Amino acid sequence: MMVAIFAVFYLLLIMPQQRRQKKWQAMLSQIKPGDKVITSGGLTGAVMSVKDDAVVLRVPPDNIKMEVTRSSIVTLTTQEGAKS
Repeated sequence: MMVAIFAVFYLLLIMPQQRRQKKWQAMLSQIKPGDKVITSGGLTGAVMSVKDDAVVLRVPPDNIKMEVTRSSIVTLTTQEGAKS
């Protein structure tokens, strides 16, 4: 009975989270200059340059340059526009 409960938890909770994590890591590794991204703080901007663990963003309306960590990037909006 305990094995069945563990299997259900694994299938419903652990596996989907691992899939989301892998997809997010793949998205972070594909970021390149020119891409448009959204950070976890809600900033939207264009990637100017990519470093090991940081990204320099150009944020409108005054084209301010900001350096944010890669892990703070939530969404890559450039690919979504290309798919449509």
